[in-house]
Amino acid sequence: MTFFWKRPRASRLAGKKLLSKQTSHIELTIPAHFRCPISLDLMKDPVTLSTGITYDRESIEKWIRDGNQTCPVTNQVLTNFDQIPNHMIRRMIQDWCVENRAHGVERIPTPRTPITCYDIIEIGSKMMALASKGDAKRCLGLVEKINVWAKESEQSKSLIKDNGLGFVLAASFESFASLSCEKNEDVIKEIMLMLTWMFPLGIEGRSKLGSTQSLRCMTRLLSVDDLLLKKSCILTLKELLSTDQTHVKALIDIDGLPEALINLINAPDSLSIKKSSFSVIYHIISTQLGHKRLSSRFLELGAVELSLEALVEGDKGLSEMALGVLDRISDSREGNERVQKHALSVPLMVKKILRVSSLATEFCVSILWKLSNINGDGGALVEALHVGAFQKLLLMLQVNCGEETKMKATEMLKLMNQYKNKLECFDSGHYKYLRKSY
Repeated sequence: MTFFWKRPRASRLAGKKLLSKQTSHIELTIPAHFRCPISLDLMKDPVTLSTGITYDRESIEKWIRDGNQTCPVTNQVLTNFDQIPNHMIRRMIQDWCVENRAHGVERIPTPRTPITCYDIIEIGSKMMALASKGDAKRCLGLVEKINVWAKESEQSKSLIKDNGLGFVLAASFESFASLSCEKNEDVIKEIMLMLTWMFPLGIEGRSKLGSTQSLRCMTRLLSVDDLLLKKSCILTLKELLSTDQTHVKALIDIDGLPEALINLINAPDSLSIKKSSFSVIYHIISTQLGHKRLSSRFLELGAVELSLEALVEGDKGLSEMALGVLDRISDSREGNERVQKHALSVPLMVKKILRVSSLATEFCVSILWKLSNINGDGGALVEALHVGAFQKLLLMLQVNCGEETKMKATEMLKLMNQYKNKLECFDSGHYKYLRKSY
């Protein structure tokens, strides 16, 4: 079988230009045994499986990561997943590249020896020892080395995650944060940037990051002039609170937390940061202690207005979290009045029913129910009728939703029924054939 090396395919070989402009019309026959059976590209790091077939390391690692347990060529079940470097084929490929250098072919570099679980365990032990001594400089060097490993391949990343380095990094973060967040800022920043792709962390790792010292340090980092670092911190806080809300007790005692979270929501061009910030606020005020201590402060900082602005943007995840915050804020009379006072509150709640997700619909119904019950003057119900809430709630009862949500929707429909005949602008003709659920 003959293969030809043409210019349009040059980008497939490690993204390098293998043919020069002067030789763009020259065709080179690539020996079949130099090509990976999976990708059909020239192998950069040939390795041999237990079946005796040689593949490019990157391709076969992806094949195995995808859950395959057979050899792609022979279809034999692999007795083990060992990948033995095929140095002979690699040298032959490199010699072939050198021979065709005149045609623009670049020699493939000699691949690095891949890391093993023993390398990771060893560097983890060293890091723990250095962190306990407060040796930030040497510990930073190890963190940078781990970063280099992680960038080599997805397989390296998986090995790092699967061999406990997430806990090591979390424990090291706590150690340096306990000593001094300011003095150890360099190593703390690098650890925080790396932790985000280590999620989900285990219980022990989360306990280290959930300590008072770690949370205080993360809160401080939320205010630094580094968008990537702030993103890592808020994602870490979201990870902690979404899995264990006991961390809220330590978090709410930290000065400047509400201000830092609200400032992140105002950060330009960072949708993921906004989502995570709303999520953290939601988890904080969902707890009885957090709601009691910080709900009023979030109101003062404009959480209601920012949540409604987020709903206008229309992103699903952002809308869900913003609605969650509004729902929790509406639990108190002060928050309820603030929500009802805003001109966009009721129209947006009605609009988002059945438009975003089932979770968003539940939040919308809950908010409208609270607005109509806490004040009891009927103002919210009349406004909701004007913008089509009666029809939306009827439709909602025809689809699957939680029993509590159905109960609230049914209760509001009964209350609205007292007002709808008095409103000249209300027309329910299009909905007279709907099956009643109450």
